[in-house]
Amino acid sequence: MKIIWVIGIILVVAIVGFFVFENPIQKSSSQGSSIETKAIGQGSSSTANFTDPKKAAHYESNTPAHGSVLAGVPVNVVIDFNFDLAQPSEIKIFKDGKDFGQGETVLDSNKLAMRRNINYDSPNGLFTVEYKACWPDKSCHDGSFQFVIDRSAGSVFEDRTGSKEVTVRMSQIAFNPQNLKVSKGTKVTWINDDSVEHYVNTETHPAHTYYPQQNSKALKKGEIFSLVFDKAGIYPYHCSAHASTMTGSLLVE
Repeated sequence: MKIIWVIGIILVVAIVGFFVFENPIQKSSSQGSSIETKAIGQGSSSTANFTDPKKAAHYESNTPAHGSVLAGVPVNVVIDFNFDLAQPSEIKIFKDGKDFGQGETVLDSNKLAMRRNINYDSPNGLFTVEYKACWPDKSCHDGSFQFVIDRSAGSVFEDRTGSKEVTVRMSQIAFNPQNLKVSKGTKVTWINDDSVEHYVNTETHPAHTYYPQQNSKALKKGEIFSLVFDKAGIYPYHCSAHASTMTGSLLVE
């Protein structure tokens, strides 16, 4: 009988202990999460605390992606929707309470994306994008996401600064070099060496709205796509035919 009582007491203590120690963890995770991220072009992973993103009605995607670590300052922040945007939609890009957005929020001509430039001198660290998406009926919905700028991640980019023209080979379902650093005004040419078609597409997939000039047609073997980059910043891109595996990044300084 004493053995049964002892076993019963042990079970009660175990159950109480579970709830006492488990609930604080759940409460903490609801306030924010520690996400392991990999900086673009960086071999090792880093850890940053990102709050959960908030998606407004009709939201589709955004660039930079939530939780991304960038080796340079984005050329702009872009948010995509599946419904016509209207004024007064706006984007704010905060770090330590200061808005590093530059100029006004602009709606694309098709009304399905809005964008805002960011100050090129923005510091390293965690940025929070807060946006307001408004519709023709005058209703507005809020959303938010976060990204990190870490210029040290650019140390592993292949450095071709000072070159007037640079070539990226599209070979064996990969961009080579995958991560490339060039100077402003450099002409970058992509050449398809594979027997399958490839694309050069700006982020995100399938919206391709981050830097629309960096969207090529389907490139057959031997075909090329060229673009001169006059604006400093980071340009993540991919092949839309192999979007999950064939990615690259261009850092313009």
